[in-house]
Amino acid sequence: MTLIDSENALAPLEFAVTKNLAAVSPAAREELLRDPVFGTTFTDHMVDICWSARGGWHRPRVQPYGPISLDPAAAVLHYGQEIFEGIKAYRHADGSIHTFRPDQNGRRLQRSARRLALPELPVEYFIQSLRELIAVDGDWVPSGADQSLYLRPFMFAKEAFLGVRPANKVAYYLIASPVAAYFKGGAKPVSIWLSEDYARAGKGGTGAAKTGGNYAASLLPQAEAYEQGCDQVVFLDQDGDVEELGGMNIVFVYKDGTLVTPQSDSILEGITRDSLLQLARDRGHAVEERRVPLSEWREGVASGDIVEVFACGTAAVVAPIGTLKGKGFEDAQPTGTLALELRQHLTDIQYGRAEDTHGWLLRLDA
Repeated sequence: MTLIDSENALAPLEFAVTKNLAAVSPAAREELLRDPVFGTTFTDHMVDICWSARGGWHRPRVQPYGPISLDPAAAVLHYGQEIFEGIKAYRHADGSIHTFRPDQNGRRLQRSARRLALPELPVEYFIQSLRELIAVDGDWVPSGADQSLYLRPFMFAKEAFLGVRPANKVAYYLIASPVAAYFKGGAKPVSIWLSEDYARAGKGGTGAAKTGGNYAASLLPQAEAYEQGCDQVVFLDQDGDVEELGGMNIVFVYKDGTLVTPQSDSILEGITRDSLLQLARDRGHAVEERRVPLSEWREGVASGDIVEVFACGTAAVVAPIGTLKGKGFEDAQPTGTLALELRQHLTDIQYGRAEDTHGWLLRLDA
């Protein structure tokens, strides 16, 4: 499977590279990679590409990681015109560095850009930016169990202008952070709080885009979940159907082996979810993407029709759901083995331990 149509591919960008003279020493880096905490340590460099309505994509650079200078009137600070992605780089046993389905992340970034009235970065440039950063910071990709280098591409409106319109100047950046398992307990069951007073997105809104505003809207209900002793929060859409968690998709496993995942125009299309569902199909499971009323979830668990529930996303991969808690109720969720089996299969592909029959991996250091 080819990631890019080679006949119509764009010519590569010419990146200027400025090495970080204050880069972390190899010994200090190794110490940081022993037990990295998610999103707290960053590599020595970052990618920076400019865009303007007049000049298009230009000035591609790899430069030292550091603060970004913005005009106080930059549009992103006032109107939230911003998007991002999440993708990982994996160290294989032979030392090579691979990433997973980067074309899908690039296309999702384009869809998010379209919804937020931002320019669409060509997928070729998106993938090249990953390669360019790995070329200078490849030593930051850890090799421990369940460790990876989390890559965070993001784009925002930087034009200094207080009028309400799409910005004419935009910045694309790529930073990276070595990470271990997202949840401290690994893939152990998590508890979920049902948010009935708040929504993360609405019909016709930005729910299907990976934009910061959706996550900002989830922070207060997430804090409510913590107050209730829960790990995560799950949202309903305007019709009372199950939507997604604050940062993960959700999947239900039925006793006949069918996997069901919620579908609506307010849900972010998860690449991890799509991959897990494909692996389930490969095993002979039926898969449905449809609306799932909350009543179907609770009644299905009570009757035994639903035998397993799990959340999934790039950061956590798979998190079995052990408890659903809401106002006046607490439902224990059934535990099964399929979620963890799919997680193992997916991570085995990502780390090069299993055959990649779908052509999902791309080597970055070649």
